[in-house]
Amino acid sequence: MEMVPDTAFKGLRHHPESILLYTAMTIICFVITMCWWMIALLPALCLCGRYFYSRRVIHGYLEHAMSRDMGDMEGFYMKSSDSCLWVAVLEGKVVGVVAAVSQQKSGGAVELQRMSVDQRFRQCGVGVALGRKVLEFAVSHKYSTVVLGTTAYAHAAHQLYKRLGFQCVGITNGYVTPGARQSLVERIFYRVRHYHYTMDVQNSSCAE
Repeated sequence: MEMVPDTAFKGLRHHPESILLYTAMTIICFVITMCWWMIALLPALCLCGRYFYSRRVIHGYLEHAMSRDMGDMEGFYMKSSDSCLWVAVLEGKVVGVVAAVSQQKSGGAVELQRMSVDQRFRQCGVGVALGRKVLEFAVSHKYSTVVLGTTAYAHAAHQLYKRLGFQCVGITNGYVTPGARQSLVERIFYRVRHYHYTMDVQNSSCAE
């Protein structure tokens, strides 16, 4: 659940529209109540609201994932030649995971999914090794493109994808996370960007 504070707090600076809304709410409440303490209280309540709804949406996303592929990873990823799953193990412990899934509607593309590395083993090359496994899978199965989507705000995550050779080709602001309830209050306090990355593996160094 490390994404909760990143989404609730660190991600706020990427959403000036949310900052503007919270500022307007604070000013309106101050004008109505004429209470100076409202200027300090309401921003704190907004941050609490962001944390609560970020936690609820991300929890809903995890439940959605468990009901789809993460509840039966072997059955979902390993019983088809169009998908695969890799697990990184160090000192007898699972420290990372990544998956590749064919995207038939995208015409020759495979999607990198479920990239995750234990915080204690980041900056150790685990993420790069896992990412290269997906690229090798794409080349060996004659896919032309590898795509991925992420809502991560961590700079290191984006640096990893760029190091692997991916290029960011678009950003969806206000992305609807699977498992979200999309209530009005939730949309006020939970807002994320979805970054779209792509890589032409047939014309990259991975194909050599």
